Amino acid sequence: MLERLADRIAPRPRPPDRRTAGRLGRGAGLAAAAALLIAASAGCAKFDAALGQQWATVQFKPDTSVATLLKVRTACSHVPEVHPEALPAKQTAGDMIYALKFRTDHASDANLAQLQQCLQHFPQVAGIEFEDSGDAG
Repeated sequence: MLERLADRIAPRPRPPDRRTAGRLGRGAGLAAAAALLIAASAGCAKFDAALGQQWATVQFKPDTSVATLLKVRTACSHVPEVHPEALPAKQTAGDMIYALKFRTDHASDANLAQLQQCLQHFPQVAGIEFEDSGDAG
């Protein structure tokens, strides 16, 4: 009789229903899977962005002055979808000979042809090399 009275005052906790426990476990598993998928897709986006990088490196003749390199950089910066990269802090002729790079991630073939035509106006330009992140490594 005391047990019945105790049950009325403070009922004993019931074990969880198997169906409810299964739903909770499945829900947590789905949430974890969704979080993992979101994290993976964010990582893939960064990876794809890195793979999509393209640039053009301009090579100059050994006796090219820094002033000439800067003149070429300024003159050819007008080409659409072709953007000059930042120059190194130390701007000596030896450091600058391969320092002129243009980002061409979104450039069309016509844009690249315009860049080549612009660079051909300068006799100190020895060549241009088109690269992408797939070439590295």
